[in-house]
Amino acid sequence: MTLDFDGFDALTFDCYGTLIDWETGLLAAMRRVLDAHGVTAGDGELLERYARHEAALEAGPYLRYREVLARGLAGVAAELGVSPSGDQLAGFGDSVRDWPAFPDSADALARLQARFRLVVITNCDNDLFAASNKRLGVAFDEVITAEQAGSYKPSHHNFEVAFERVGRLGVPRERILHVAQSLFHDHVPAHELGMTTVWVNRRHAKDGPGATPPAEARPDLTVPDMATLASLAGA
Repeated sequence: MTLDFDGFDALTFDCYGTLIDWETGLLAAMRRVLDAHGVTAGDGELLERYARHEAALEAGPYLRYREVLARGLAGVAAELGVSPSGDQLAGFGDSVRDWPAFPDSADALARLQARFRLVVITNCDNDLFAASNKRLGVAFDEVITAEQAGSYKPSHHNFEVAFERVGRLGVPRERILHVAQSLFHDHVPAHELGMTTVWVNRRHAKDGPGATPPAEARPDLTVPDMATLASLAGA
């Protein structure tokens, strides 16, 4: 499948799962807590349990992301029969600062920035994303966080905020290409809004849905990583 990149002036990105390796970060932070309580569980099981809790919390009344994380871990722990301390839950909520970037993210973004406006639409708090952004090494033209929108993807509202912000840069919505890993959070709502999308399928070599709920979508282009996207875009 090919895509005419000349048809786009701006790229909007999901961050966690696409640019930042959130599953590695989530698992490391979860295991620090659960290991202390003697819990043993497989990576896939932990991620899928967490995904259910996070999606339910994000669909409810708005909470800051660090609170979503803390309550998500509390839900997983309760299913596994343990009760983390308040300090453990708060530490998990702040663990985003330690989540690593994928090795190809910074270079690919720098290459793409030479050709496109770069925008982030992220399910995160302002300060936590700012810490992650330091690992990515680029200054995005616009950053739309869940904290700013007061909602979480897959809500259309987060995308509508992005359309307004990118429009101020002189880029109409039909010339925006959305790039993301999560079918559930990103590709389904983006297609409902008429966007063209690229699936960065970071989990192509892994089984199961991981930390995102399963969903059905038809991305316009699928790549295994950001380096491949930058090359295909001629950046």
